[in-house]
Amino acid sequence: MRETRANKLRRFLRPTVAQGVLGIAFCLVAAVGVVQIRSTATVDPYSSMRRADLVQMLAGLNAESGRLDEQINQLKGTRDDLRSGVDSSNVAADQASQRLSQLELLAGTVPAQGPGIRITISAPAGKVTANAMLDNIEELRDAGAEAIEINDSLRVVASTWFADGDNVLIANGQQLSLPLTVDVIGEPHELAEASRFRGGLVSQMESQKVGGSVKIDTPAQVEIDSTATVTTPRWAKPA
Repeated sequence: MRETRANKLRRFLRPTVAQGVLGIAFCLVAAVGVVQIRSTATVDPYSSMRRADLVQMLAGLNAESGRLDEQINQLKGTRDDLRSGVDSSNVAADQASQRLSQLELLAGTVPAQGPGIRITISAPAGKVTANAMLDNIEELRDAGAEAIEINDSLRVVASTWFADGDNVLIANGQQLSLPLTVDVIGEPHELAEASRFRGGLVSQMESQKVGGSVKIDTPAQVEIDSTATVTTPRWAKPA
């Protein structure tokens, strides 16, 4: 009996054992791939960090939290004094004076003194880059630095900029001579750790690629005498 076209088509479409095994294998490979992708997407970014780095990060967060709590308590106290109506004009005047002093320190328009550290950076010419200095300045600020001065002459403020010159580091258009000294006012331990953590200033400067050295001292008091010149904004104005 001749086989009909319908039977031939059914036999052609009927999967063989080999095809079934191959299909199952493809499904397993696809399932494993999906699991791996999901696992990669949910990897904890802190899982590869060293214990010392995690401890330092936690200490920095705790210090920042403490500073914010202190500011909140001060603001609450001021609010209560103003609400009480008892000598509120003097309270407002005192708060305005304190705020002015804080802004002057942040703007770098007045000298500063207090606890802190002195960082001395020694390295071959051209090895202290603008990126390295910017990274360290940001780390110091994150650690609570309230005033920063470089080489006893340059006050670092929000508008300070760094650039790489011909084997020399430039800041605000001026060449910085080596070794560099960075005076920082703030909590000494937090500031020192901000420069010592893995990937920070110390590890960068003392790497084989740079071949430099970093010394961190904790004097009894850090004195910063240089000041920054305030420029009048050209475009921005109070809203």
